[in-house]
Amino acid sequence: MRWLFWLSAGLIGYTYVGYVVWLWLRGHLYPRPVRSGPHQPSVSIVMVVRDEEKVLREKLRNLLELDYPAPMYEVVVVSDGSVDGTEAILRECNNPRLRLVGNQLARGKACGLNDGVQMSRGDLVMFTDARQKIEPCALRVLAEDFADPEVGCVSGELMLGNPESGEATEGVSLYWRVEKEIRKLESASGSAVGATGALYAVRRELLVSLPEATILDDVYIPMQVAKQGNRVVFEPRARAWDSADLGTGREFARKVRTLNGNYQLLRLAPWLLSSSNPLRFEFISHKLLRLVSPFALLLMFASSALLPGSVYRVAWLLQVVFYGLSLLALLRLKRGLLSRTANVALTFVVLNTAAVVAFANFAGGRKTEWGRRHGEAN
Repeated sequence: MRWLFWLSAGLIGYTYVGYVVWLWLRGHLYPRPVRSGPHQPSVSIVMVVRDEEKVLREKLRNLLELDYPAPMYEVVVVSDGSVDGTEAILRECNNPRLRLVGNQLARGKACGLNDGVQMSRGDLVMFTDARQKIEPCALRVLAEDFADPEVGCVSGELMLGNPESGEATEGVSLYWRVEKEIRKLESASGSAVGATGALYAVRRELLVSLPEATILDDVYIPMQVAKQGNRVVFEPRARAWDSADLGTGREFARKVRTLNGNYQLLRLAPWLLSSSNPLRFEFISHKLLRLVSPFALLLMFASSALLPGSVYRVAWLLQVVFYGLSLLALLRLKRGLLSRTANVALTFVVLNTAAVVAFANFAGGRKTEWGRRHGEAN
């Protein structure tokens, strides 16, 4: 029983602390800065939409006003079986740089991205989603990192909040800030495991066709880039903004969908666990151990409750207090140390609950469909 407690505690500690410490040490001992510089290749911006009439006009305006030479980029929009006014809005936009691919049947985001890439002509392909607003300099900054011949994929940074008041720091926003720091550390000395779905670019010659119904294109494509010997880097100067609060239900569904995608990747690309994956250690540490964590937490709680001795009794009490704080966060206390600690506890519990739901979906063979209600940005 003791070994079960310490094994569980060690796995949890490594997943949430140890891996970050290892990345920090690696970055300081073996830094690999990106050799960015002035670079303006042709770019195709590819976006798949379904029933996005509420946000589409603003998004098109945003994309067509980016700080990048107009003759050097195009916007390819794939309408994936839209039944609202989406396609009418696209046809109204009388701009020679906008190209429309209309699919009458909803085939999913992965098929839409494949269609968009096939239609595109740029040396770089930038992927984005309909909801987020991209900062004007973002495309130019992404392109500059491709001046480094080792770089094959560049991920921008998704900010949850608004440009006026800044990024939110609570709830899922707190989790996302931590996630971005991990990607920065991975990139500083090697490659990030995945990209920001709302804003990332890839060299055209490194792109592969996505398997149908792929959930995490922003992990599948970057990992394929790394497999071909190129770096996947995180660029915090290229930013896109999204709402910090999409509603509790949508936020939870989005996280479950992302974790479902991690399980799906193991089926679509089993090579991720083989020696042919240069980021195998990082992939396991960053993605897969988070899927195991909720079960390790359960084992640690149960074993500490059953084991004799003051060490295990204290460990059990600390867990009870931590989970109690997560319930306290539901009371929406005023700001303060207790409130912030409770929010951290609640975020941790919610994310691990999402991992359990994702496992149940995977074990039960339940598929997650792409669509607006699920929140397409990960």
